Amino acid sequence: MYAIIEACGRQYKVQEGETVYFEKLDENEGKKVSFDKVVLISNDGKIQVGNPYVANAKVEGKVVSNGKSKKILVFKYKPKKNERKTRGHRQDYTKVEITSIKVKAEKAEKPAAEKTEKAEKKEKAAK
Repeated sequence: MYAIIEACGRQYKVQEGETVYFEKLDENEGKKVSFDKVVLISNDGKIQVGNPYVANAKVEGKVVSNGKSKKILVFKYKPKKNERKTRGHRQDYTKVEITSIKVKAEKAEKPAAEKTEKAEKKEKAAK
């Protein structure tokens, strides 16, 4: 079973027990996190696609750690001008372990028109 969720402006494919790196979330280590924006769920070959999100679906996880990724160096250079700039950037991330993917089954309600037709048939049969 896997799901595609939308978080931090991106889409991630997640499975139960998997560890995923998200952009910085405002949660402390050990806290539980839930993602309601589930775009797709695949369960034993059955695929549910949302419009835009799957109704009554939730992905839950636990924050393992917060940190920074490796430094990326940016070097700007203009020839013959003696102009050189070196900048560095480290992106913040949150490491999350996915604990569960939940989908609540929707109750199938019969439309009101079908109920009235059946009631009419029963009345005719009773007469």
